[in-house]
Amino acid sequence: MLRVATIVAETEAEGPGHRFAVWLQGCSIRCPGCCNPDMFDERRGDAMTPAELAARIPATVEGITLLGGEPFEQATEAAEFVRLAKARGLSCMVFSGYTIDEIRARPDSAALLAQVDLLVDGRYDRDRPEPKPPEGRRWIGSANQQMHYLTGAYSADDPQMRAANTIEIRISAKSLLVNGWPSADRLVRRKP
Repeated sequence: MLRVATIVAETEAEGPGHRFAVWLQGCSIRCPGCCNPDMFDERRGDAMTPAELAARIPATVEGITLLGGEPFEQATEAAEFVRLAKARGLSCMVFSGYTIDEIRARPDSAALLAQVDLLVDGRYDRDRPEPKPPEGRRWIGSANQQMHYLTGAYSADDPQMRAANTIEIRISAKSLLVNGWPSADRLVRRKP
């Protein structure tokens, strides 16, 4: 079972093109200044099978994005979800606080990493913010993080990789969800 914190069925703010974004619950890294500290606790979130999650992917997206929390802390189940998405011809982007070398050293992570088209790796460092595009890279939180183009699905030369970051705001009767660029949470005022 996957522990899922949040799903955005269609987004243009969490990777190239139209994507199905899944924030997985649980992260032992716990970067100071993380924009998702409510996703640290691995006991929270909703339990879903990879097949249940894959059934929710709309036909209108070009890919999936896994964020967190920490996707590689649920690597076995996440790999099965990605396999189901890839069987539909979708691409896969993953944001991880682990470096690619740390991921490769994790014995349970090979199956997931083998299916990733675009990996953003490295711990978020609030003291080293990534410059805004076009000087910086799109979707990156801090300058130490790296984009790894692991297949030919995407390229650093693609203009959308340097386009402006965007945020999306979704309001419902029960919630307010802001997703997109990592410091977007600073734009939302919170009452004490």
